[in-house]
Amino acid sequence: MATRKRLSVEDYVAGFRAGDRAVLARAITLVESDAPRHVALAQEVLTALLPLTGRSRRVGISGVPGVGKSTFIDAFGTLLTAQGKSVAVLAIDPSSSVTGGSILGDKTRMAKLSRDERAFIRPSPTSGTLGGVHRKTRETMLLCEAFGFDVVLIETVGVGQSETVVADMVDFYLVLMLAGAGDELQGIKRGILEVADMLAINKADGENELYAKRARVEYETALHLMRGHGGTWHPPVLTCSALLGVGLPELWDKIEEHRQKLSATGELEARRQKQLVRWMWNMIEERLMSELHAAPGVRALLPALERDLRAGQVTATTAATTILNAFEHSRSHG
Repeated sequence: MATRKRLSVEDYVAGFRAGDRAVLARAITLVESDAPRHVALAQEVLTALLPLTGRSRRVGISGVPGVGKSTFIDAFGTLLTAQGKSVAVLAIDPSSSVTGGSILGDKTRMAKLSRDERAFIRPSPTSGTLGGVHRKTRETMLLCEAFGFDVVLIETVGVGQSETVVADMVDFYLVLMLAGAGDELQGIKRGILEVADMLAINKADGENELYAKRARVEYETALHLMRGHGGTWHPPVLTCSALLGVGLPELWDKIEEHRQKLSATGELEARRQKQLVRWMWNMIEERLMSELHAAPGVRALLPALERDLRAGQVTATTAATTILNAFEHSRSHG
């Protein structure tokens, strides 16, 4: 079996400009790799492709369990491709940090979109990362932008306290909700309300349509109390039915309205710049934590130190100082 030719930076750039999806897939695999030789090449490729990025609509989509997120993305993405837009879906797969995600599973969940020539679906494992996104999702998003996709949809695992991480990498954060349980406001985290750019109550069809309308009023009230009407954008609450395709055009109209308003004030560009700075610091923190845990001196200390901390024999501050001193010693004598 012949080995595949190793692509150079120039090969990747040429492949992107030619619209070669096989090269895009290989580039994503490259940036997801933790192998040192891949990490260095991935950064060279990303740097070379940076001038081609920044033009896509970046939309994050989260949803409570059972909300029909995959059905929604399938219908929503198909609506966008029908309008002539190209769509990339970065589907986060929480089940596998070994296989790299289930491509077959995503094609099953998004049957229409997976067959659409204007769409591209790529699963990525969370690899245990908080926030419902793979730690390389940001870089994968940049690759999809450089490839020329008009819209990049980032599908996250679900709604949880750390799900707001996705809001820090997209232009627009859409949260899908359900109605009919009678305790709608109990099912949504305060943090989600603070960062969502829009709430959409899905499955607003049949007998559930009335419940959806009631829930819409409750969510609108909650958003008003929490965030008021100040600022350029007040998050709307809409109802939709992905199954019937009802309300989806209105959702996209709101996303476009949001982009136009924030672009006009300069807030969109400022938002992206702040995200880049936070991304840098996140990468620094992640690297430092990884090095700290790997330091021999720290590894030797941890079991006894954690035991003493649980037993109340040492304070957290003293334990932290001991670990940091051991880390500094390991670095200076490594």
